[in-house]
Amino acid sequence: MSHFVFTGGGTAGHVVPALPVMAVLRRNGHRVTFIGSNSGYEARLVSAAADRFIGVPAGKLRRYWSWQNLRDVLFVLAGIVASLWHLGRLRPQAVFSKGGFVSLPVVLAAWCWRVPVIVHESDTSPGLANRLAYPFTRTLCVNFPIAAEQLGFRGPVVHVGTPLRDALLHGDAVRGRTRLDLSAERPLVLVTGGSLGADRLNEVVLTAAPELTQRVFLVHICGPGKCPPVTEWPVGYEAFEFLTEDWGDVLAAADLVVSRAGANTLFELLALRKPHILVPLSAAVSRGDQIENARYSEAQGYSRLLDDDSLNSGVLIETIDGELATLDDRRRAMQAFTVPPATELIVELLLEAAGEAVAGPGTRPKQTKDKP
Repeated sequence: MSHFVFTGGGTAGHVVPALPVMAVLRRNGHRVTFIGSNSGYEARLVSAAADRFIGVPAGKLRRYWSWQNLRDVLFVLAGIVASLWHLGRLRPQAVFSKGGFVSLPVVLAAWCWRVPVIVHESDTSPGLANRLAYPFTRTLCVNFPIAAEQLGFRGPVVHVGTPLRDALLHGDAVRGRTRLDLSAERPLVLVTGGSLGADRLNEVVLTAAPELTQRVFLVHICGPGKCPPVTEWPVGYEAFEFLTEDWGDVLAAADLVVSRAGANTLFELLALRKPHILVPLSAAVSRGDQIENARYSEAQGYSRLLDDDSLNSGVLIETIDGELATLDDRRRAMQAFTVPPATELIVELLLEAAGEAVAGPGTRPKQTKDKP
């Protein structure tokens, strides 16, 4: 059996989509090691999914000037040295990178050891770590078909989508409403802002909640330490810092979702045909990837886009009311969205890469694979 190294981190979006792939490989008898940062963040996410976790130094990659760039260059170099040592000792057959600043040292080390690397890009435009990793990448996997035309990668590009967790695929709406102790008489609106940039969206939702809850159930995922006191909850409103085991059921129960526009979240909503409103992070606090994701999805008729800079409670209420009146139209539009079997495709690519690694170092495919 083969040994695979996975890497990625900085945010959950650079780790969680890899978990289903790791689970399949381990069930089939392969060994899986995850290399992340020394912060412990990735270690907590993959604790039950990998045979082993290894932490290495990691420096954040920024597209703008900051004095911290000087310090982080040293962390990146230290991460490369540590990754070289670990990969030389582990000698895996292939490396899978989900991106994020943690991944680049591992990708560079894999190239030095002639270990084939498969990179997954979630957004319609590449993050800096993945862009820097391109010259050392065997195969690039993309989330959305349009990304294959925009990323500028010269090697094989495979449209795989995003691996979905079993909890999402098998969510049960009845269990979700039972979990929330809700009747079926009113629509359920689920709002989730994620950990990044949640404060602004939370503020607007809380302001709108007293009026919205007159006609909908409002479930609000606020983020750790961000929930309002229970005494401030209007009737028909419920808040959680986060949901884990019940997330798939609550999502299945939702009639409409209000969310940021991270690529993985967007793909999940489209794959589940869940009507939604996207409020992407503004370019002032992000590299603009969420805006690009949301514009792409809105142009296909899949999503309703709200601009974060002009968002207020009145706009949110009006938009929610409008989307609730057209739920069936949104569901029909999303039927056109292609959902590839991401986990199976990535496992296949890793096994192919492992076979080539055994056959001889430096083996590369001759042409782009035509995957669905």
